This record gives sequence, structure tokens and C-alpha cells, in this order.
Amino acid sequence: MSPTVTVDAEGTVTGNTYDKYNTTNPVAKRLQAGFESALEDLFAKAAPQSLLDVGCGEAHHTHQWAQQLGDKRVVGIDLDDPTLKSFWEERTAPNLEYKILKAENMPFEDNEFDVATAIEVLEHVPDPEHTVAEMARVASGYLLVSVPREPMWRMLNMARGAYWKDLGNTPGHLNHWSKRSFIELLSRHGEVVEARSPFPWTMLLVRLG
Repeated sequence: MSPTVTVDAEGTVTGNTYDKYNTTNPVAKRLQAGFESALEDLFAKAAPQSLLDVGCGEAHHTHQWAQQLGDKRVVGIDLDDPTLKSFWEERTAPNLEYKILKAENMPFEDNEFDVATAIEVLEHVPDPEHTVAEMARVASGYLLVSVPREPMWRMLNMARGAYWKDLGNTPGHLNHWSKRSFIELLSRHGEVVEARSPFPWTMLLVRLG
């Protein structure tokens, strides 16, 4: 199945939807299971007392985390997209709030949240350095972030015959990092206490302050 891509009036990709959580492809299921295992392990280590999920998308993880955190505050933000809103309406919890916001300028106070996450988001934003800086501003404890690992991601797309005219680049991916370069970016804002490599992604837990 190919992703369903939606674009807003400004030309920003607001949706790049592929149902990876319910795929029947055995290889995709195995890769996704490795990703989820690493993510949950690092999330447990971060132990959020409040959480901002930047680029929450369909809120698959946001909703799960809100349920895990009980009465602790969880906020998910993303762009204005009808498909995403329909998921938000289904995935609710008393401690969970969704906001339509761009990640570049977030109207939150310094240190308003304990942990800020961006799961498969930073490859999409126009200015990732600024977005990470904003996340580090509004969080006091940790950042938990993941991105596709390059050039492996594009090589795998090419191998399966996808996006040949764009040399394997997934629509909406503006930024591309190796594991080393992604660690370098996040190290400007805190201490990378753990780096995971669930194939084909890079996932980091960063201690702030």
C-alpha cells in the first residue's frame, strides 16, 4: 500500500498516512515491532510527569501515552488536517488535549512540560534546529525524538520501487540525517543519554538542562 499524501494551501505536507500499525506485511510488522519496543523503553526511562507530543499525527502514541500517564497532562499538536482531526475525535482521554499549531512557534511557557516528543516529525519541518530549540525551551526534563536513518531509508524505498524520481525520498521529507548527524543536532540542546537504532530509524533520549 502506498501512503496517502495530503497538502495544505501553503504547500505543506499535512498528512503522509500509511497504516503501519495494522499492516499485514510480515517484514513491515517486524520492523514496526522493533520501533515500538525501542520507543516504549525510552518513554519509560523518561517517565514523564507531563508531556507535549509535537507532530502527534493520528495520535496513535499520544493516546496510548495519555492512558499510561493517568491524570498527568498530555498535549498533542499538529497541523490543520481533517483526517488527523477525525482520529483525534476517536482517541480521547480526560488528561489529553489536542491543539492545531505549527511546531516552529509554540505558545507555551518555558519548562511548561516535563517531556517533549517528536516521533517521525523532524524530517518534515522547514527549520528543524528551531523546532528542536522550541521543544527544549518548553520542556524541562527530556526530549524523545526519532527520524528515518539516512541514507538507508531512501535506499530501502528505492529497493521496493518507491519514489524513484525523487531518489527514494518520501514525500514531505525535507531533512535527512545519519545517526551521527542527528546526535550532533540534538547534542546542542542537551545530553544524549541513549541512542537506539531500530532499523531503519534513529531514536534518541536527550536529557535537558
